[in-house]
Amino acid sequence: MNLPASIEQALEAMHFQTPTPIQAQAIPVALSNRDLIGCAQTGTGKTAAFSIPLIIHLLNAPRKSALILAPTRELAEQIINIVEKLTIATPGITSALLIGGASMQQQIRMLARKPRIIVATPGRLLDHLHRGTAMLWTSEILVLDEADRMLDMGFAPQLDEIRRYLPGSRQTMLFSATIPDNILGLAEKFLKDPVRINVGAVSQPVKEVKQSMVRTTGAAKNDVLMDELKERKGSVLIFTRTKRRTDRLARHLARFGHSVAHIHGDRSQSQRNHAIQGFRSGAYRILVATDIAARGLDIPHIAHVINYDIPHVPEDYVHRIGRTARAGAEGESLCLVIPEDLSQWRRISHMYAGPRHSHQ
Repeated sequence: MNLPASIEQALEAMHFQTPTPIQAQAIPVALSNRDLIGCAQTGTGKTAAFSIPLIIHLLNAPRKSALILAPTRELAEQIINIVEKLTIATPGITSALLIGGASMQQQIRMLARKPRIIVATPGRLLDHLHRGTAMLWTSEILVLDEADRMLDMGFAPQLDEIRRYLPGSRQTMLFSATIPDNILGLAEKFLKDPVRINVGAVSQPVKEVKQSMVRTTGAAKNDVLMDELKERKGSVLIFTRTKRRTDRLARHLARFGHSVAHIHGDRSQSQRNHAIQGFRSGAYRILVATDIAARGLDIPHIAHVINYDIPHVPEDYVHRIGRTARAGAEGESLCLVIPEDLSQWRRISHMYAGPRHSHQ
């Protein structure tokens, strides 16, 4: 790709040798200054696909800056982690992370140093824009990552407001694992004549995930889960539907001797970081989470994803099970399906060709 030496050096340190399909297609388009919509399965390297060309543009234009928007704190942290690794050999390109639940004063100090790249969640960025502590008039590159999730989470009004602070002349890249109609509406507002890149089947699970389901009842669900955990080796990410159920299930598993952490939207940022770092390091075998972890949780070794509750939105099924089998590894997913979930399960099965096998 004839990348600058500083980027080559960073990629070498990260052991990146061969671009993934989304990177191979998106990077040349982004380097040509075109707007683009990138659609690819989760876990395919979208972050590097937009970060590499973005950094190269900033190297070539010292007065420009860039804004990357993400729906969740976890995804924003994952993005800035990759950005920092990619800019390790380019000290002139600094970055700042603006997320809720973190110190406002610390973020204000970071912004005062005029970072070239801002990675933010929409709500916290607007807090800074309203206070006048963030300025976007030099942000000539905009990235909307996991755009479908941002709309699902109700961020459309915030995105519209943020757009008013951005320069009209800019390059915009929108990345998403699914492209429903509302994303095309968002693209019309933000992008000019975009190149559309689809890699693989849109909205399909990664094929390395072995999918299965168990028919059970509400009363027997915990016992079935215990049996499944006993049968499986390796780390397990368990998805629940509500914050309260996450708390309750984590307590239940801990009572039976499992090493377990849990995350949801009401936990503080330090609690969430502690849980994720403990799960990543292996201190906890099990992480119980709401859909807050369905995007942006990039932990390579997750062996199993268990849907304790099946998702409200069929599209979230792909994102949940995409937490395993990342970067070409293999993984397994399991759904516990109770009678009242059957119609929703049929919808998911119809959309995603169903599980590979099921058992009672």
